[in-house]
Amino acid sequence: MPPLSVLGIVTARGGSKGIPRKNLAPVLGRPLLAYTAEAALQAKRLSRVVLSTDDVEIANAGQELGLDVPVLRPAELAQDDTPTIPVLQHMVRHLEDQGDHYDAVLVLQPTNPLRRAEDIDGAISLLEVTKADSVISFTAVGERHPARMKLIDPDGWVADPPFSECFEGQPRQQLPPLYLREGSIYLTRHDVLMVHNSLKGAHCQAWIMPPERSCNIDEAFDLRLVEFLLAEADTHANSRCRIG
Repeated sequence: MPPLSVLGIVTARGGSKGIPRKNLAPVLGRPLLAYTAEAALQAKRLSRVVLSTDDVEIANAGQELGLDVPVLRPAELAQDDTPTIPVLQHMVRHLEDQGDHYDAVLVLQPTNPLRRAEDIDGAISLLEVTKADSVISFTAVGERHPARMKLIDPDGWVADPPFSECFEGQPRQQLPPLYLREGSIYLTRHDVLMVHNSLKGAHCQAWIMPPERSCNIDEAFDLRLVEFLLAEADTHANSRCRIG
């Protein structure tokens, strides 16, 4: 069988509440968008990478980074409450009108800048090998396990929810492993997205991201955290090169 043809769609609207112009915010001297663009363009399994944006400045920045911008997103698909699915469908329909068809679509959010090309290629291979409907990235919840959560009433009284740990302070190793959807990878077969209006098919595989690469940028603090993690990664990479 021929390999899957996969369309990568980088989603980057102009508006943002938490961080103004978030997708162009500087991170170590580069726009946030650059880190996702770089990973996507370095990946070997993407058939094409396009940028969906309503913003001319972001479109120009994306093109300078090597991204294709076939069409600008209409304003009604760039609101604060706009779901992701119609944004993706708008791009897919536009490309299909041009004669381009793909087996699957991979959503790439610039707000997850720590994903790597190997995450993209690995997720596509996983979709192909398992014949899943979708592959979504997750990270282990770690110390923030839901079993440790409590209910607190208006008067401040604490109560255990139904899913609480068996006893107060139960060791984490005894709790069932749970994972949090973290946003780096949303890979979905064409018909799941276009016919069933979903990013998660009935048969979904997990791509596990390590916690040190699972940072979703919503607030200014997240930008500083990402800068620290990227700087640390560069330091370690340079150290390996000197040792080698």
